[in-house]
Amino acid sequence: MKKDKKEKKTITKKMIRKKKRPDGLRMKTVLGYTFTDFMDAISTRYGSRTCYRVFRAGDENNLTYSQLVWNAKASASYLISIGIGKGDKVAIIGESCPEWMTMYLAIVSIGAIAVPVLPDFPSRDMLSILSESGAKAVCVNIKQQPKVESMSGVTFIRMDDLMHIPEIPEGHSFKDAPGYPLRNHKIDERAIESLKPEEDDIASIIFTSGTTGASKGVVLTHKNILRCADLATDIYVHLKPGYKALSILPMSHVYEFTIGHVLTLMCGLDITFLGKPPAVSILLPALSEVRPHVMLSVPLLIEKVYKAAVAPVLNGDGKIAKMAKNRLLRPIVYRTIGARLMKTFGHRLKFFGIGGAPLDPEVEKFLYDAHFPYAIGYGLTETAPLVAACGSFRKQQKPGFIGKIVEDDDVILLDKNSEDVGEIAVKGPNVMNGYYNRPDLNDEAFTADGYFRTGDLGYIDRKNRLAIRGRVKTMILGPGGENIYPETIEGLINNQDFVEESLVVPENGGLLALIKIDVNLMADKMKISLQEAQKEAEKYVARIRKDVNSQLSSFSKISEVQLQDKPFERTPTQKIKRFLYPKKKGDKARESDTEEKKD
Repeated sequence: MKKDKKEKKTITKKMIRKKKRPDGLRMKTVLGYTFTDFMDAISTRYGSRTCYRVFRAGDENNLTYSQLVWNAKASASYLISIGIGKGDKVAIIGESCPEWMTMYLAIVSIGAIAVPVLPDFPSRDMLSILSESGAKAVCVNIKQQPKVESMSGVTFIRMDDLMHIPEIPEGHSFKDAPGYPLRNHKIDERAIESLKPEEDDIASIIFTSGTTGASKGVVLTHKNILRCADLATDIYVHLKPGYKALSILPMSHVYEFTIGHVLTLMCGLDITFLGKPPAVSILLPALSEVRPHVMLSVPLLIEKVYKAAVAPVLNGDGKIAKMAKNRLLRPIVYRTIGARLMKTFGHRLKFFGIGGAPLDPEVEKFLYDAHFPYAIGYGLTETAPLVAACGSFRKQQKPGFIGKIVEDDDVILLDKNSEDVGEIAVKGPNVMNGYYNRPDLNDEAFTADGYFRTGDLGYIDRKNRLAIRGRVKTMILGPGGENIYPETIEGLINNQDFVEESLVVPENGGLLALIKIDVNLMADKMKISLQEAQKEAEKYVARIRKDVNSQLSSFSKISEVQLQDKPFERTPTQKIKRFLYPKKKGDKARESDTEEKKD
């Protein structure tokens, strides 16, 4: 990497504090809310520090802040040279890596629009997104390229080495095809400056795949993303330059991108990519070697850890379980287990962010009592993402609540019921412009006075803390017009021994609970064969119904239970695709629909 002829003056926090904005927003880490401002800030402030590395890939592959920005500018100059300009769309498809962020910064720094695509999407969905967005170029890694190789009329860039591949010669594959390296292109500062974006210009169009099955493009501006990250840099955790972060989630998801990367880069962190799916065999060594201060996860990970390592100890017949039942000894037991859990995570953890789906209440209560530095956030792709959050500080945590509403946001509850629960609606600088080319959806998504309707049901207490009660579309009306929240019932079911996951849906005027049992664990614990465990599971779900119903009001009791043989189908952010259930045996239409959506 060469040095700039003119070294830019370091952008200090003192400089930032002096700057006044007409909208009254107080900036913390950048001089403006565009990604060019972001690049200037991180490169001048943290230049020689390492920003990115890949687990066990060798220090020679580490990337400094200066190198990241240099590579992004060189790549941006190359994009300009091949005709990519302001407003053009460029898709990014691949697992998280330093090249992913390099390409994103290259795209948005010249006013072009990044279209991140989740790597878990099937080929048909990816091709549909490329077509619908009108992408002129696709940056894709070798692993994902077969899904989009049939796309014509676009420029292909190999993400693995940031190489433009004009064509694949006979006898070659995408993996070894020759091309032009973007990072070697001469930086054209004048051309980049001429295309510099404004804060309200579009940075990303993110196509979501939700639990309802509908995919739509969320339009986010530079200001949406950067304001959300900047505001959160010192509210929920105190980060210092050089702190270690471990990245295990896809960057194409706005939660990981905004909080796990934009925010952490603003603070000068050293981020390690896992480089592989977060299986236990790779995650545990990474935690031991990286010893992260910061980590983001979906609830599924910590819930699995709890069910496998903590619940059997607390709910068993041993000495520790008996001590945990003693009111005086219980805090000591939980703190001791919490200390062991901290050791598993490397003993330096200061912020374990949990988002993307609801956290099991029992697991949250344990984390709170164990003094584990968890932090829960709530938001959507449409809000870039934060609407409410708590930090890893104990005074911010309250089991059952997300945390306080983000100070920028104006949040109201629509159509509140007798319990003061209503649909969460939000207005603020982090809220999207709208859905891409979907005025019909925008009319539904926003109220007449400009509030975005989240579709989530919530309750706000006197301290401005938000609690989530469920989804508007999943809420079920009881026989007397009562509001039934299936997520609450599912939480009770999931806390039963041997239950992996569950789903409660309306059926024949009552409630049907589909329950997935860990038959292998049941066989092991009960010392019976798998065949016997399968038969036992049928009886067990009937007992679960009786036990759970004893904890529910009369109008929300489960009327029927069914054993769910296969894992529920999930979105890339690990939410169950509710629209696929219940799916009865012999229901040809639903079965074919499922196969079609799976591609």
